[in-house]
Amino acid sequence: MPLTAIKYFLRMEASGGILLMIAAVLAMIVANSAIASYYTTFFETHLVIGFGDLKLDKSLIHWINDGLMAIFFLLVGLEIKREVMRGELSTPSKAALPIIAAIGGMVAPALVYVAFNYGDPVTMRGWAIPAATDIAFALGILMLLGSRAPISLKIFLTALAIIDDLGAIIIIALFYTEDLSMVALYAGLACIAVLTVLNLAGVRKVSPYVIVGVILWVCVLKSGVHATLAGVALALAIPLGERGKDQKDLAGHMEHELHPWVAYAILPLFAFANAGVSVQGMTLASLLAPVPLGIALGLFVGKQIGVMGCVWLGGKLRLCKLPEDVTWMHIYGVSLLTGIGFTMSLFIGTLGFEHYPEYGDDVRIGVLGGSILSGLAGYFVLRFIAPKAQDIGATPATADARAQPAASRAG
Repeated sequence: MPLTAIKYFLRMEASGGILLMIAAVLAMIVANSAIASYYTTFFETHLVIGFGDLKLDKSLIHWINDGLMAIFFLLVGLEIKREVMRGELSTPSKAALPIIAAIGGMVAPALVYVAFNYGDPVTMRGWAIPAATDIAFALGILMLLGSRAPISLKIFLTALAIIDDLGAIIIIALFYTEDLSMVALYAGLACIAVLTVLNLAGVRKVSPYVIVGVILWVCVLKSGVHATLAGVALALAIPLGERGKDQKDLAGHMEHELHPWVAYAILPLFAFANAGVSVQGMTLASLLAPVPLGIALGLFVGKQIGVMGCVWLGGKLRLCKLPEDVTWMHIYGVSLLTGIGFTMSLFIGTLGFEHYPEYGDDVRIGVLGGSILSGLAGYFVLRFIAPKAQDIGATPATADARAQPAASRAG
C-alpha cells in the first residue's frame, strides 16, 4: 500500500476512534441519567421493512448490530483483501510479525477468560470476547503520540488489528452460528456464485454488486449464520484493479467511499447503542464476577502476554524480526493497546449472550474496564517510557545496537 494511502487510513481510523470515545461516554452518561428509560425504549423500538410474509421485523438495536454492522464488515473485508493482495500481508516476510502477534493476542486472552469461567456452559459462551482488538480506538491513541510513534509501529498495529478482525470473523462464523435454514443458506451460496461470476466477467460497476449483496444479506440473515458475514463475502468478490492495467479499482473505490460513513456514523452509533451501562446498584462483587473479570483481565493481561510472548518466541525461532525503528518497548506499548477491544468485543458479546440478556451489563463492564486500562497503560508506556522515533537512529541497526547508548553507537 502506498505511503499516502497508509497515512489516509491511519488518519481516518484515528479521528473515528475519537468519535467512538465520545459516543461511548455519552452512552454511559445517558444510561445513568433521568432519561435512561427513553434510551432503552428507543433502541428496543421495532422497525418493519417489507410487506405481508416478505418482511423483516427487528428492533432498532438489531438493525444496527445486524444491518449497519454488515457494512462495517464489508469495509473490514475490503481492508483484509487489500492487505493480503498488495499491502503489509502480501508476502511472508511482511506478514510474519503481525500474524504471530495476532495469534498470541487472540489465544492468550481467551485462555484467561476460560480460566475464570470454566465449568459454566452459559458464561463460557463469552470466551472470544477479549480476543478482539478495536483498530479505531487503538490507532486513535497511537496517533495522539504523534512523532513519538514510528510510522512502522502504526503499520504494525494496523496489520495486527486487521488479522485480529479476520480471526473474529472466523470465530463468528464457526462458533456463533445458530440453527441453520438450508434453503436460505443455499440461496446465499447462489448469491455468492453470482458475485463470483460478476468478478470473473470483469464487471466494474458498483450497482450489480450492491444489489446481489443486499439479497445475500437477507439470505444469510434468514439462514442462521450471522448476517454481518454477508459483508465479508461481498468484499471478497469485489475486484481489485490489476497493477499495470487500465482497470478501475472497484474495491479501492468502495473502501474509500465507505470509510468515512463507517468511521463517523456507523461505529459511533453502534457504540452509543451498545455501550450504555447503568452503574446503579453496582457493587465490588458484581465487578469481580467471572464474566466481567474474565473479560477485563483477558483484554488487559492476556493481550500483552500473548502479543509480547509470541513476538519474542517468533524472534527466537527466527520467524520474524522487529522493524529497524521499533524497539521492544514499542512492541510492549502496542501489546497493551491491543487490549482495547471495545467495538469488536461488544459485538461478539452481543452474539455470545444474545439469549442471556442478564449478562449484558457484565459484558459492557468487562469490555469498558479492560479497554480503559489497556488504553491508559499503552499510552503511558509509549509516551513516557518508549524512546522517541527520532532518538532511535535513522540508519539501519541491529536490535543489540539499538539497545546501546547513542554515544557508543556514534563511536
